[in-house]
Amino acid sequence: MNEIRKIAPVAIWDNFQKLCDTPRPSNKEEAVLKLLEKMADDKGLAHFRDSGGNLVVSVPAKAGFEDRKMVILQSHVDMVTQANSGSTHNFDTDPIRMVMDGEWITADNTTLGADNGIGAAAMMGFMTEDGLEHGPLELLFTVDEERGLTGAMNLEPGRLKGEILLNLDTEDEYELCVGCAGGGDLVASYDYTEEAVGAGQVARDIALTGLKGGHSGIDIILGLGNANKLMARFLRTAICDFDARIVKINAGTARNAIPRESFATIVLPEGKVSDFDAALNAFASDIKDEIGAIEPKFAVAATNADLPAKAMSAKDSKAFNNACVGAPNGVQAMSTSVEGVVETSINLAIVKLGEGKAKVTLSARSSINSARDAMREVATAVFENIGASVAWGDAYPGWKPDANSEVVSLMKAVHKDMFG
Repeated sequence: MNEIRKIAPVAIWDNFQKLCDTPRPSNKEEAVLKLLEKMADDKGLAHFRDSGGNLVVSVPAKAGFEDRKMVILQSHVDMVTQANSGSTHNFDTDPIRMVMDGEWITADNTTLGADNGIGAAAMMGFMTEDGLEHGPLELLFTVDEERGLTGAMNLEPGRLKGEILLNLDTEDEYELCVGCAGGGDLVASYDYTEEAVGAGQVARDIALTGLKGGHSGIDIILGLGNANKLMARFLRTAICDFDARIVKINAGTARNAIPRESFATIVLPEGKVSDFDAALNAFASDIKDEIGAIEPKFAVAATNADLPAKAMSAKDSKAFNNACVGAPNGVQAMSTSVEGVVETSINLAIVKLGEGKAKVTLSARSSINSARDAMREVATAVFENIGASVAWGDAYPGWKPDANSEVVSLMKAVHKDMFG
């Protein structure tokens, strides 16, 4: 992708290419941290890793700027690792292949990692570009953000010296983030009864594909399709109208990604297959009417599958799927103080089912901690109602906006000077 490395500002795109060439899944950031440490060593910059695994690089002030307040720039180095079905990409070993499509840069059937790779690439510029004027800097590269902010949560107290912290993990031009939702996950575990598949039954694989997916914080406001919710919606029809039983479900890969695909296997009476297929076609038509404008590539299809020896019992199939249908998902409340901003949301992120065990992961967000946990309580109640056990993950707090802070005022003034 030599043409990408020529895009201005060249330093940022050159640095981003280095990040794309270096595997960096969450909790597997050693390779990218070593890359950054070598870059610092090549420039003679002091650096250390704290007890939380985060990397801090110190960049001295340029001449004439020594008396300025020290600024901390922060980005995370890990990325969401999602690939489309059929992709053979190995995120542990393979580089991300960038694709230029007009004015957009995407990846070849995988996530790109611009969250937060572009922020990290900009920070790397302070290590590689000698002509930049700035005061003293600390470059804070945190780890394992996408799995639950564990690097930031375990940041070692007392190691940073900066007075101002600027986070570079945002995407929109001409906007400054001055507040943020907190978040917390929950995992529902459900042990179910399997029963023999009798004579006169057939198996069908259902593939729900083509959704855009997206970040469950940034993109939740867009009304994108959630593959888990859509699959549960159709499975309710299959179970209630055609006596289907669930064999397995595999959908979603990350707690903070809106699931783009869902794959399920069911069994049903052979005599009901024709009506089942007609219902699936009707469902596909309905969904295209509902979200086709924003999800033009949505598709769902059923194909013949090998008949399994066992399937989920009819009772448990209905109970579990009803819980997925009833589980909260999407925007729950908009901010009453900041127009157009989501206050509270939740994402039905991952559903895995097979061989007597099911697991569902949801991720709740809110700028109000009590509202975040209220959503987790709602989801907990839904799954406990069918006998599932529910465990809450560690939560992180919201960041209440302060539009009148000194830093916000300064940034607004600089933005006006630069862009009018």
